[in-house]
Amino acid sequence: MDTSPSDPLLVALTGGIASGKSTVADRFAALGVPVLDADVVARELVEPPSTALEAIVGRFGTGVLQPDGRLDRRRLRERIFADPAERLALEAILHPAIRHTLRDRAIALPDAYGLIAIPLLNEASGYDWVDRVLVVDAPRAVQLERLVRRDGLSPALAESMLDAQLGRERRLALADDVIDNTGTPAELDAQVHRLHARYLELATGAHRA
Repeated sequence: MDTSPSDPLLVALTGGIASGKSTVADRFAALGVPVLDADVVARELVEPPSTALEAIVGRFGTGVLQPDGRLDRRRLRERIFADPAERLALEAILHPAIRHTLRDRAIALPDAYGLIAIPLLNEASGYDWVDRVLVVDAPRAVQLERLVRRDGLSPALAESMLDAQLGRERRLALADDVIDNTGTPAELDAQVHRLHARYLELATGAHRA
């Protein structure tokens, strides 16, 4: 993207489900780094009344709503991961609005740099305006174990959710930087602090790509 000296360095934070993206984002936030989260924006966009929620109900029916009229996320999640066509239909509704909102908020950041947490980042996802990609990495077996334990999902559903995402090798191929999130909390902190110093250096403009 075109930048001026006052533009913040924008780092896309991504990784497979249950790789530890939120944990890493929290570590950066504790250092004073602003974090914009695609999942948070997605929740905002479907709060009733909203055009996004209306479009979701129009496509999936009222069965994806709770009694109070809000989106039943668990039911919708089970549905979209059981059928790739359903998942793509939901992405077509939400992703353009999420990208637009994130970009508007990111370029307005007053900080030297900021993180944008984007779980479904890929080669064609439309985030060519970020400066760097930081991938949080963990082996598939670790992701699966964390997902089943954390969310109480069946192994079959957890497997289907992992299968629906970008493969580990392709995700790592997108990375400018990688955090290995299979070690101790101290090891994770060391990686975050190293990258924080690096991003502050890059944000000065002297090393911007």
